[in-house]
Amino acid sequence: MKLRERLSGIWLMAMTLLSLFAYTIYFVAQMWLNILHTAYLTLAVLQCVTLIIYLWGPEKLTAKPLKVLYRVLYASSVCVIPTFLFIFMGLVSQYHIVITDSIDASAMPIEEILTADKTVVYDTGTVYVIFPEYARIDLTCEKRPSKSDSDITWCSGAAFQHDISLGFTHENIDGDHAVLGTFYESPYNKDSFAAFTFAEGRFSFAFDHPSEAIREAADKGGSGFMQFGLIRDGETVMNISRPRARCYRTLAELNGNLCVIDSIHMLHFEEFMEELHRLGVTNALYMDMGAGWNYSWYRDALGRVVSLFGLPVPWSHNWIVFRK
Repeated sequence: MKLRERLSGIWLMAMTLLSLFAYTIYFVAQMWLNILHTAYLTLAVLQCVTLIIYLWGPEKLTAKPLKVLYRVLYASSVCVIPTFLFIFMGLVSQYHIVITDSIDASAMPIEEILTADKTVVYDTGTVYVIFPEYARIDLTCEKRPSKSDSDITWCSGAAFQHDISLGFTHENIDGDHAVLGTFYESPYNKDSFAAFTFAEGRFSFAFDHPSEAIREAADKGGSGFMQFGLIRDGETVMNISRPRARCYRTLAELNGNLCVIDSIHMLHFEEFMEELHRLGVTNALYMDMGAGWNYSWYRDALGRVVSLFGLPVPWSHNWIVFRK
């Protein structure tokens, strides 16, 4: 066997193993985006088929169309390395950074975990409780908020989007929503959705009639969006299971103040809920933290931007933004 053929065999074996490994990571981590899931699975299958043909002997292919097909399959192997890197970055992005300037609240009385004049972060040992400084809270759509906007103290993904799309339409956002006084009706409302609104300087959670609450906020010039209701009046209302460990986030009311609560490390959903109840969270919405969708950052008390999950994706199109 010629050296070139040996190197081709080594390349195909390596790319096949790498594609299977990448797909396994994607599957186990449940980074579910249907389009990508199909693409990654297809790429792994193509590499397996190419390797089988190589081991069988491509020289045995006599028909010209089959020879061309083999070359195309062989060429597809160049996509394996960038695919692996993309999946690896997506996996890494699911791990929360360590917030070094957080306040140790592991032994602090819960009633002392309160907001301050500037953005403040508490570390309970299980979750970060983040109180962004704000005078206004907006829902921003289509154009990602800029970190150079010094008025922004918190930015993260807000509502679900129904389909993976590079283009933006308000109809693709799950749940009715309002942007600075404009109401947008969605064809994808769910019974388990609750609403978060901010209007006339006040935040609110609405569980019974979320659409009406958002319309009312819009009438007052405010903003709002829908997400799964998580906790209502201290009781769990979310009945959707989360079968694996991951980082979780909620937009919540704690001690009468609005905050964002992130799990410090990957943990099971039940553990996250236990900590929320231990803290005495009054009301809360579930905030999706899937790979890419967990893009988030805040501005600390010194005005520095702290990126919690810094990998944006081009098909994410709406964010909740706290402003001074």
